[in-house]
Amino acid sequence: MRSGTFHGASTPSEQASSASRTQVWLRRIRALLFVTVCATFGVLLVILPWTQHWTDNPLLLTSPGLRGFIANGFVRGLASGLGMVDLWLGFWEAIHYHENSN
Repeated sequence: MRSGTFHGASTPSEQASSASRTQVWLRRIRALLFVTVCATFGVLLVILPWTQHWTDNPLLLTSPGLRGFIANGFVRGLASGLGMVDLWLGFWEAIHYHENSN
């Protein structure tokens, strides 16, 4: 019989290293998803208010007052501005992402 560790058992440092790698990959995936969602919604909010789909959709066809409000240039500009902020937030996160060197 050999003394020492079993082939199936791992040392505490190996477990910590594995947990650390898992945490790093989870942070990477979270950052990737965040950037993807921000970019997608940002582009949609920048472009969509200036298309016909913005006012000619089934949700607004039954409410002429709400349709007029949504068609207002200020509301369209506000939506596009929110899209620009969303794009900026996603790109800022992508550029400033860094991993801790633990």
